[in-house]
Amino acid sequence: MSAKPLISVVLTTYNRSDALAVVLRALQRQTDTDFEVVIADDGSQPAHRTRIREVAQGCSFALAHVWHPDVGFTVARARNLGVAQSRGSYLVLLDGDCVPDLDFIAQHRRLMQNGFLVNGSRCLLSKRFTQHVLDGAVDVVGMTWVYWLQQWRKGYASKMSPLLRAPDWGVRIESDFRWHGIRSCNMGLWRADFERVNGFDSSFQGWGHEDADLVLRMFHAGIRRKNGFFATEVFHLWHDEASRNRASANEGTVRQRMDSDIVRAPLGLQECRAEEDFETVNFANW
Repeated sequence: MSAKPLISVVLTTYNRSDALAVVLRALQRQTDTDFEVVIADDGSQPAHRTRIREVAQGCSFALAHVWHPDVGFTVARARNLGVAQSRGSYLVLLDGDCVPDLDFIAQHRRLMQNGFLVNGSRCLLSKRFTQHVLDGAVDVVGMTWVYWLQQWRKGYASKMSPLLRAPDWGVRIESDFRWHGIRSCNMGLWRADFERVNGFDSSFQGWGHEDADLVLRMFHAGIRRKNGFFATEVFHLWHDEASRNRASANEGTVRQRMDSDIVRAPLGLQECRAEEDFETVNFANW
């Protein structure tokens, strides 16, 4: 029996089963295997749900798929449902179009620390290069720094050094809350801390700032942010931008809360556990 905390990867998706398949294959190749995966599905259509479950059958790690009906962009609620179905004491939030490298789980484990959340980083891939990845023509996992230097020079990748690994030093710590660089597409945090703030606020709908709200409320609860740059890099597959017509309203809510001491989400993890309009499929290794 391993003494290491079980990590639950809560993996969001919406009608991108091709991208999700690439991410699941990358998780299959992790150097640290003490993790489980919960796919938090924000209402994918039947064809995508079927494809997800076909791919999931071939995974060796414990995996569950939780789905709720499509009522718009409600990723905060989808993540809450995913966490509610998970079992690990440490959570890694990951988007279904963000491909982790071989040591992704190992790096998050290296940076985990009581009283902190880890805000991960990403390397953006171009539209053309993303299509090559989805087609299986190229791989992005386990490649050398020379390979990524070449992709950066071609304009296929936003960074030339996604494989650099920096130590867990003090410059990673953010002493105050700030908006810059908060990304729930790649974030690690303790389950107990997530439950303490009642998870994401599901009243945030449409694209934007539900992650900043989570980090702000965790800051109010005394939990500090540690940046995961040069450690937890993921390769973000290109996609069209989601509508941002709710972004300003969501930002306004966060800014109002900056002047408060709010900790718990008014419509969060606890409330979603009481609802019944979702489906969960647990696979053989669960």
